[in-house]
Amino acid sequence: MEDKPLRKHRGQSARALAYTHILNAIVDGTYAPGTLLSESDLATHLNVSRQPVREAMILIASNRLVTVRPQSGTYVAYIDPEEVRQAQFIREAIEVSSLELCTNIPPNDLDTLKDCIRQQREATSREEFYPLDENFHRALLTIPGNTNAWSLVTGAKAHLDRVRYLGLEGFRDIQRYVDDHANIVNALAGGDITTAQNAMRTHLRFVLDDLNHIRERYPEYFEPPKPGRRRERPTQ
Repeated sequence: MEDKPLRKHRGQSARALAYTHILNAIVDGTYAPGTLLSESDLATHLNVSRQPVREAMILIASNRLVTVRPQSGTYVAYIDPEEVRQAQFIREAIEVSSLELCTNIPPNDLDTLKDCIRQQREATSREEFYPLDENFHRALLTIPGNTNAWSLVTGAKAHLDRVRYLGLEGFRDIQRYVDDHANIVNALAGGDITTAQNAMRTHLRFVLDDLNHIRERYPEYFEPPKPGRRRERPTQ
């Protein structure tokens, strides 16, 4: 996949820019497992100094998305199924519980959710769909006033997102996610919180149900190659 630099948004720190870029590139596979990440190359690519890149890498390492090998360098970690399961557990606990506060959603907020779904149905690739999916789940958490909940989810779900991204193989997979979103919103519109929560559980557990299939389809993302075939590509 092509590595595209991010534009720095007004008020965004260099560290935040570096963190967002590296995290997104790990999640979407631009930086595949086993890739050597060079501080100097990343700094040049993002047009920042090495210090914010180093700080961003420390944060990412704390989430176990990269491994640091002394005298060797920092490498993108392989996907750990146990990390995926734990991330899913945290996300489900937060997002399902948050729906309890979604009684009597104002019409304008329902319109926001329905507009998210409309945009998702128009998506023709996972690159188009993924940010729209993020917007939908963020809205579900922030509408009832859980303004800090999304940051908690974001910090925990990167391992899960790596598998989710691999699982979005085509139009049919995207439409399944969109249909799940529609079921959740329809239940909320009807005031049926229990049905909405059950639909959310089913939706979030789909990745775990499909985990073994994804692992068989993309074994190189879960296990390092045999000795002598290690993948190292420069960070451009």
